[in-house]
Amino acid sequence: MNTYISTEQLSDRIHYTPRTIRNELLDSCLFEGRHYIRPFNRRKILFIWENIEEDMLQQDDSLALAYTEEV
Repeated sequence: MNTYISTEQLSDRIHYTPRTIRNELLDSCLFEGRHYIRPFNRRKILFIWENIEEDMLQQDDSLALAYTEEV
């Protein structure tokens, strides 16, 4: 079962402002159908927490290597 949350609730969980979520993350990192839905074809957006959390926890090794310090 999915947990649907509002922009404000997502903001509390990932520590980005609602404005940043709407203006910068929507459709660049968060995709309709995977990370959010628009119920009844309306303006309101509901985020699917489990999918967002799953994607945040996935690590791409190529990016991780770019940030490792050489010893």
